[in-house]
Formats: sequence, structure tokens, C-alpha cells
Amino acid sequence: MKAILLVSFLSFTTLIFGKNDRDIIKEIDDINSSASVFYKNEEIVKSFKKFIIAKALSDSIQDTYGSAYANYNLGNIYNLMENYESAKESYFLSLKDSERIDDTYLIASASRNLAAIFKEERNFSKAHEYLMNALKTVSKHNLHKSSEITTLKTVEFETRLNLCELYITTGNFQEAIVNLLKVGDYIKYNSVTPSEESYYNYIYGSYYTHKKLYNNANSKFKKAVNLIETDEDGIDYMLLSKVHKQLSLSLAKSGNSDEAFLNLLKHNSFKDKFLNEEKVRQNSISKTKFLIEDYKNNAEKANTERLLQLEIANKIQRVNIIVIVASLLLFISLVLICFGYITKRKLSSKLKLRNEQLEIAKNEALKSSELKSKFISNVSHELRTPLYGVVGLTSIMLESNDLTSRDVKYLKSLKYSGDYLLNLINDILHVGKIESNNVELNNSSVNIQALIQNVTDSFDYGLEESGNKIHIIIDDCLPEYVMCDKLRLTQVLFNLIGNSIKFTKNGNIYVKAILQGTNDNLAEIRFEINDDGPGIPKEKQATIFDNFTQLAENSNTNYQGAGLGLSITNKIVGLFDSKIELDSEVDKGATFGFVVRFEIDFKAIEHIKSKKVNKIFSTTDSENIKILIAEDNKINQIVTSNLLKKHNFKFDIVENGLEAVEAFKNDNYDLILMDINMPKMNGNQATIEIRKIDRHLPIIALTASNQDELNENILDIGFDDIITKPFDNELFFNTINNLLKQSKFNNIDDVKDDENALYLAS
Repeated sequence: MKAILLVSFLSFTTLIFGKNDRDIIKEIDDINSSASVFYKNEEIVKSFKKFIIAKALSDSIQDTYGSAYANYNLGNIYNLMENYESAKESYFLSLKDSERIDDTYLIASASRNLAAIFKEERNFSKAHEYLMNALKTVSKHNLHKSSEITTLKTVEFETRLNLCELYITTGNFQEAIVNLLKVGDYIKYNSVTPSEESYYNYIYGSYYTHKKLYNNANSKFKKAVNLIETDEDGIDYMLLSKVHKQLSLSLAKSGNSDEAFLNLLKHNSFKDKFLNEEKVRQNSISKTKFLIEDYKNNAEKANTERLLQLEIANKIQRVNIIVIVASLLLFISLVLICFGYITKRKLSSKLKLRNEQLEIAKNEALKSSELKSKFISNVSHELRTPLYGVVGLTSIMLESNDLTSRDVKYLKSLKYSGDYLLNLINDILHVGKIESNNVELNNSSVNIQALIQNVTDSFDYGLEESGNKIHIIIDDCLPEYVMCDKLRLTQVLFNLIGNSIKFTKNGNIYVKAILQGTNDNLAEIRFEINDDGPGIPKEKQATIFDNFTQLAENSNTNYQGAGLGLSITNKIVGLFDSKIELDSEVDKGATFGFVVRFEIDFKAIEHIKSKKVNKIFSTTDSENIKILIAEDNKINQIVTSNLLKKHNFKFDIVENGLEAVEAFKNDNYDLILMDINMPKMNGNQATIEIRKIDRHLPIIALTASNQDELNENILDIGFDDIITKPFDNELFFNTINNLLKQSKFNNIDDVKDDENALYLAS
């Protein structure tokens, strides 16, 4: 043993003088990895030796992470050996190094383990301090890579469980229930082991016992027993004994003496099994303690011999320095060459370090950009969902015949605010996407005249409040239908018209669409928005298209807005390979214009000529159609159902994917409107299950998520189409109409295939 230790310590010297830091760090990582494997395989002595070597190597080159990791695992080993003072010392060292490098996992884990030791020592204030430190550290998990988030969430879950138990022990039941509810939410939406869930139910049962809610406590304790007994990783007899004991006490308190006695017997039985296992464990711990102490004693002796070897090495080094100095005096020319070489290496090292710093900065910038995009996406979804209810319910209420003029005015104001908010959300979403070149145009057949009319109609309230009048001028030669990205063009016109209304009082706004020429199947159309408002000063015209710029920023005029409208508009127009032209003088109004080349949709024009359709569905058609609405938001249920009811559709409503699958199996539906984000089973999973049975039933994804943010394979899941909330009612019913027609043809083809199969079989 002594010889092995001596060789080990001498090898450190060889490594330090013979390798660069990167090689040594790799060596440390390999030693730590093998030590971790030994620890998992319960080869504690081998693991201890490896971690001691890794710690010594890390300290020799100041490898902070290697030292933090080794100290943390040494603390675990000391804790296992019940040497709590040494365990605390190792955890403190690990915590100190981990905080220097901001390693979230090690900080949180070391803090949790220190809290557990302090709790055993009845030092509850210290235990609470370190548990809160762990929770505060791990709560920043959303700033880490996605691969680390799952691990950090698990640490957060376990920390909250420990905190719950501590609060119950100290009688702080208010904080205990708050954390128990948070843990319950985590279990609801994440996968946990039976052991973890049983421990959660045990603590919850203890809480109910202290609150004298014995029936609730009995339920939690029994659930914990079932989870422990069905755990495939083995039965935790200690926890099972504790649960039966608490269950026995709770049953006795609730008047069930017989069952309480049976559980007390089980408690004693499992306690005996645990004590038997504990005896074996203690024997193993005692043996391991002896081996570790023996190793430490020999290590100290070997360290003394290593110091002697280092002293000899230092003497030799001094002699070498003298020889080198003499050689340098004799070979000055060689020194100059060496100096140049060293200077070159230093410059190379600096450049290398600079490149590494630039790479780190680049990665941080990318991480920040991804975080911003994710935040904007989540906020957008959360805003669109209630906004769908606001706009939808407002539209429904406006159709009522018994409204007073005052009510109509208020409702129009509410709808205008909803439309304005939706456009602002779209603006915010496009800031990052356009700057990162992550936006593509989605062209579809569009009636330009109808699009302009719909946009201007949404400003009825704004026009009334500002005293403005709007005039629409459409070129008679304009093609009726063109291929265009309807959402993007609508957003451009909405922003430009809204800008003119905002800056003009008691004036006129002119919206023009002029055909400038055609070439084969292309049409060149010029859009102009002209107002007779205050105009824009020449010195401001160069900056009004910048992000977050407001014209009246330093004036006394109250022009509200986010400062995004014109900036986003200019960038979207750029996607159409065009540019906004501005012509304005102070007190003479302003004209914004741009020219876009569109492909003429001749098929749509011919179809309209051959068949004019005034209604989306006839009453007879819709009365025979039954639709399933899968939506968990109550307000959105009301809006969608009222839209369908208005057109005489039959419909059923379910609140999650599981209910949608059951309803589909138990009834015949012509179409399903499926929300994507729902509890228990989301819309994607429900659609996959339905497609296993029926491949033709039309399913529309009705979601508040922006289409650009949905998974690329969303249609591969089985959806026939996607509609984003809040949606255009005409688009909504046209999509339903087209899919129902397509489904009818698919069903006819299936019948023909079945008839052909029967014919061939006969």
C-alpha cells in the first residue's frame, strides 16, 4: 500500500512537469469519472482513493471544477461512513469552489447535503439556510442548456421535498403546504420515480396528521405504501416502516383501532427487516472506515516522502539554473533566437485565448437570443389565448340587437383595442425573426380589395374617436385574386393606416391600390396611404423606421405607441423585395407608398366567375354536420361554440386530449377542432391516437401559438390544417368547408376501393 501511494504521489510530479494544464485536466476528468463509477458500484474504498488523487491533482494546477467535484463526492463518502465533520468540511470546500465557477448543480447539491446534516444535528436554522440557498441557485435552471434543465429540475424537486419536511418538523405549516403544492404540480407534469412519489405522499400525510385531517392523512399514507411496495428498484423498508407507523397513529386518531393495530404490526415487522439490513450495512461501513483510515495514514507517510523527493528535485533544478545561465552567457545569439521563439509562442497563446473568449461571447449571445425568442414565444401564446376570447366575445356581443348606442360604442372600443393588441403582438414577434432572417412568406390566394376593406373596417372606432374619414381608392384594372402572404400584407397596411389615424385629427386618410403594369402572370401594384395630418420633419424622416422610435418623443404631444410599427412595416415590405417611399412636409401631411409584384391567381378568378358563393354554408348543409371541439379554456369554448352555433352546426365540447379520443370512439363526428396545449393529453398526442383508427376524419389544429413557432412536422402528426387564434371568421369557415368536401371525396374513394376488393374476391 505504501509503495503504491508513493508511486501515485511521484506521478503527480511527473504530470506537473511533463504535461501542460490541458492534459492534466483531462487526466483529472478521467480519474473523477472512474471514481464515480466505483462509487455507483459501491466500491467505496476504490472510489475514495481515486477522488483523493483527483483532488491532489486539481489543487496542484488550480483546477477549480475538478477540485469542487472531487470534494463533493468525498463529502458523499464521508456522509455514507457517518463521519459528518469530515463530510461537512468536504462539502464546504466544494461549495466554495463551485460558487467561484458558478456551477449550479454542485452548489445546489452540496447545499442540500449540508442541510441534511444540520437537520440531523437539530440545527434547523442552518438547515433552512442551506436549503433556501439550493432552491435559489437551482431556480435559475432556465438559463442553462436544455440537456441540464431536467437534472436541475430533479434537484429542485428533491430540495422542495426536504424543505417541506423541515417546515413540518419546525411547525411552519403555512410554508409547508405552499411547497407541497409546488411539488404536486411538478409531479403532475413530470415523470418521477415511485420512491420519490411515495416520499412526497408520506410528507403530505404527515402534514395532514399535524393539521388533524386524519382521513386525508390516511389516504396519503396508503398511497405511499402502495408506491413503495410496487417499486421495481426495491423496497425501502425504513420508509415503509415510518409510513406504517404514521398510518397507525392517524387511523387510531380517526377511530379505526383495528386497522391501526394491523399497521402497527406491519411497522414493527418492516422495522425489524430494516434493522437487519442496517446491521449488514454497519458492518460494511466499519470495514470501509478502517480501510479508508489506513489509506489516509499511508497517504500522509507517502506525502512526507514526496516532499523529500521534491526538495531533491529543487536542488537539482538550482544546479540546472546555474548551468543554463552559464550557457546563456556563452550563446547570446541562441538566446536571441529563443527569445524570438518565446515571443511568438506568447503571441500565439494570446491569440488563442482571445479566440476562445470570442467563442464564449458568441455562445453567450446565441444563448441570450434563444432565451429572448423563447420568452417572446411564450408571452405571445399566453396573450393570444385570452385575446381570442376578448375579440370573439366582443364580436358576438356586437351582433346582438338589443344593445344601446352607448354599449355599441364601448364594444367597438374594446374590439379596436383587441385588434390593436393583436397587431402589437405580431410586431413584437417579428422583431427578432426578421433580424435573424428567420421569416419566410407564406403565399395564398388573396382578394386585395377585400383585404383592404377588412383592414379599414377594423379602424371604425379609431376613426370615430379621431374625427377622421377614410377613403378607399381601388384601381378597376386590379386583378381580383393574387398570390400573396395575407398576414404580412395585412400587418403592413394596418400599421401604416393606424399611423396616419394616430397623427391626424379631423382629417382625411386615403388608401390606394393602383395597378402599375402586368407581365404574363405577374401584376405590379402600388399601395399608398396618404393623410393630411401634421407631416414629418425632414430631419426625422431618416430615423422613423428605426426600432422603438417615436416621432413626438421630445414634444408635448401625446402620441402613444411601442415605436415598433414603422420599423416592422419597413422590414416586412423588404420581404416583398420592395421598399417604403416617404413623401412628407410639415403641415402638409404624409404619403407612404410601396410597390409589390404579385403572381396573378387565374384559377381563383375563373372559379369565382363560374360559381358565385354568397354564403359559406347553407343552413341545410350545416345542420347535418357534427363537430367536436377539444379546448381547455372556458372562454375560448364559448367563442368557438357560438361561431358554430351561428351557422347551425351541431357540436360537442371536451376539455383535454383524453376526452377527445373517448368522444371520437363513442360518437360519429364530421370534423374535429383540436387545441394543441391541453392537460392530461395534448392535441398532438390525441391526434396521433385518432389517426390510428381513422385516417380521413378532418382535424384542424386550433392554437394560440404562432404558425412559425410550431414544430416543422406538425402536419405529419395528422392535422389537416392549422388555424391560429385569434382567427379570421371567413378563413375559419372556408377551411372547415374545404376539409369537409375533401373528406367526402375520400370517403367515396374508400367505398369504391371496398367495392372493388369485394368484386375481385368474388
